[in-house]
Order: sequence, then C-alpha cells, then structure tokens
Amino acid sequence: MRDLPPDADRLRVLELWLQLSLQRVRDRIADLERRDVERRRGLTAAPAVPDWVAETGIGADRPRLHVYGGGCHIADNRVDAVTRDVAARAAAYGVEACSYCGADAALDIT
Repeated sequence: MRDLPPDADRLRVLELWLQLSLQRVRDRIADLERRDVERRRGLTAAPAVPDWVAETGIGADRPRLHVYGGGCHIADNRVDAVTRDVAARAAAYGVEACSYCGADAALDIT
C-alpha cells in the first residue's frame, strides 16, 4: 500500500487518529439513538389531545373568549379542555367558535 506512511511511528499516529475518529462516530451514533428513544418515549407519554378546548380571558372572572377543536393551532395558551356540550352551550351564549379548525361547523354554528 503506497498511500500509507513508510515508518511505524507515523503509522501508530495514524492508527490513534483513526481510533479516536471511530470513537467520535460511535459516540454520535449513540447520542442520536438515545435522542430517538427519548423522542418516542415522549410521544407515548404525551397527554391526549382533548376534543374541545375553550380559551379563557385574563383577569379574575376569566370569561370564555373562543371555543376550538382540540388540535387547533390557533388556540392560545390559556385553554381548558371542555366537553362538546360545554362548547356548544358556550357557543350558544355568544362565545365565538373557531372557523379555522371547523369548530363552528361541528357545533352547527354557521
């Protein structure tokens, strides 16, 4: 093999470099596999998405502002899980139902 150094000292340095490089690759693979396991564990441990959520306002009485389908991305952080009956009653009393996720159509409010 003509692409390798001719003396043992340089070959040992090359060997050490290859061992260190191989260990870095193995460490990176282990890290990626660990992250994948943690991600999958997080997906199975995540709470179920509710069917309906109601957005509440800020303040002492915290009135309901909007009703959304459970997976709607427009819903704010201040949401509480509610049943379909509660969502329908809230919409009947004037709480706005989201048209983006189809909550208004699902609650027969058009």
